[in-house]
Amino acid sequence: MIDYDGRRFRDVAHAEGDGPSAVYRQRGDLLWGDFSGGKVRRGSLTGLCRPDGSIEFTYTMALADGTVLAGHCESTPEMLPDGRIRLHERWERYGPQAASGVSQLDEIASPL
Repeated sequence: MIDYDGRRFRDVAHAEGDGPSAVYRQRGDLLWGDFSGGKVRRGSLTGLCRPDGSIEFTYTMALADGTVLAGHCESTPEMLPDGRIRLHERWERYGPQAASGVSQLDEIASPL
């Protein structure tokens, strides 16, 4: 199982510093995190990490325009040559803003 505790991720579709970034926490198979940045004022996620490192979670977020969103996501990890993790996400959003799609998050390298 991958230990996600303290790892930071950002969506590769946004330029660095332009979109949201997340910090993941983990205890055993329990995973949670917080994210913000770009149009996201605040977001949180809660889910489980499987033995193969894939994760499943639900998320909520409040956007700068006052929209509140909720959804479900399944992420599959890929180990990059430099040791960072790339998460391949399949997500679904619920409610009036319903949508589904895919995205990729790259781990943000810690400064030395």
